[in-house]
Amino acid sequence: MLLEKTPPVPADARICITLTINGQRRELQVTPWTTLLDLLREKLDLTGTKKGCDHGQCGACTVLVNGTRVNSCLTLAVMKDGAEITTVEGLAGLGDRKGSNALHPIQEAFIEHDAFQCGYCTPGQLCSSVGLMNEGHAHTRDEIREAMSGNICRCGAYTNIVDAIEDVMQGAAR
Repeated sequence: MLLEKTPPVPADARICITLTINGQRRELQVTPWTTLLDLLREKLDLTGTKKGCDHGQCGACTVLVNGTRVNSCLTLAVMKDGAEITTVEGLAGLGDRKGSNALHPIQEAFIEHDAFQCGYCTPGQLCSSVGLMNEGHAHTRDEIREAMSGNICRCGAYTNIVDAIEDVMQGAAR
């Protein structure tokens, strides 16, 4: 059986995609191999999303895609055509405070509970926290820890991060 050879993709090939990023609809031309992380950081100057390991193991690049947490370093931008993307820069515009400049409750809780030290992992931790709450599967401290295990904090602020998430979840239940 002979396999047909696929012609190579030209280095300047571009695909038109439409994304709603932090509430703003954007039509973009991207190469097929551009990751969502590189699109956000390098093309759109949304540098809050961090490039950590670039292998999907640290969670620093976590963003929300249609409300679900995603490692943007492992996601090709073309795969998310038509999606709604929320980065750390857009968290303040979510929920009850939509359209205001007020911080998202999880951002306020991270400040209150000192849930960050160097801050490098914080954008991914924040987006992952919102995704965790959207999923609705974590109800106990152990479940929160397990659900957040894909986000590494080299400074060791885990207890404070769990405290912040738990505080917001309990506040939402009231």
